Amino acid sequence: MSYSTAASGPRPVTEATPIALRTREPRVPADRLVADMVPPPRFDSVRFDTYVPDPGRPSQSEAVAALSAFAAGLGGPQGPGAGSARRWFARKPAAPTGPRGVYLDGGYGVGKTHLLASLWHATPAPAEEKAFGTFVELTNLVGALGFQQTVETLGGHRLLCIDEFELDDPGDTVLISSLLRRLVDSGVALAATSNTLPGRLGEGRFAAADFLREIQGLAARFRPLRIDGEDYRHRGLPEAPAPYSDEQVTRAAHATEGASLDDFPGLLGHLAKVHPSRYGALTDGVRAVCLTDVAPVPDQSTALRLVVLADRLYDREIPVLASGLPFDRLFGEEMLNGGYRKKYFRAISRLTALARDAKGLVPQ
Repeated sequence: MSYSTAASGPRPVTEATPIALRTREPRVPADRLVADMVPPPRFDSVRFDTYVPDPGRPSQSEAVAALSAFAAGLGGPQGPGAGSARRWFARKPAAPTGPRGVYLDGGYGVGKTHLLASLWHATPAPAEEKAFGTFVELTNLVGALGFQQTVETLGGHRLLCIDEFELDDPGDTVLISSLLRRLVDSGVALAATSNTLPGRLGEGRFAAADFLREIQGLAARFRPLRIDGEDYRHRGLPEAPAPYSDEQVTRAAHATEGASLDDFPGLLGHLAKVHPSRYGALTDGVRAVCLTDVAPVPDQSTALRLVVLADRLYDREIPVLASGLPFDRLFGEEMLNGGYRKKYFRAISRLTALARDAKGLVPQ
């Protein structure tokens, strides 16, 4: 406890010791990776009836209706995925006919993850028979368990939801496509989302075509649902707050219980030493992230690691208070025009939303 002196005499000022993310080296057992495959905290309470469709975008209400019907159709036994004991003794049924998956195709902030999490919640099955994770988290699970063990672990599920399905790494795409093919053969229903770039005419439809082409033999199992709309994170909201001073950020970190405080270049360097599958654990117990000296990301490998961290912070609704460069200037033009541009636009959008959430940490 420290004290400040004013004209009225000393008054107590609570001061916390900030967490330094750059000193953390979490170890995450494989069973936690499986247990964590549920909608993130930000989407714990979302449901179809909490999604507010834009009246001017009929595709949004159409998607809600289609997904509600899809969830209802997943009730009851689903062939070999209905129970592990039954899998061993029952004759393998014929592969399911018709679409056993849905693909939500749309731009940033139209509520695709909200709808995907609502589908997970609405599916009439116990939590242990449903899995929800990002494409990156799914590839990390395969890396931790191995391909065959992942098939066996997820093969008894009723539903697998994959958020942010990514097509920019051919090796990972082939790996996950092979995994999904095995899971579909086991009776697992699939749902996936992917982002399209804002302001690019027709790219949304091309994204759907790319997705269906990459999963090849699974294409007939997916029903594409196009969701049009404006990024809700910027709809009717003020611009993201300008960066604060180093002193303001440091003071806020010391005044906020559970806040972390790191210089941005130092944190980026530390991320290179931590596997991305552990970035969620890196933020365990953190209530706010405070960063000083935010500067342009120096290279693509560093940028991709930052994207994963931004996703984990957004999932956990951890506000981000920063000094230095505004978040929309993190990535250079070459990055924003390159093959990973969708990831970078998503990170900018999410960090901007978290910067808004952090405004209350600084005294006005």
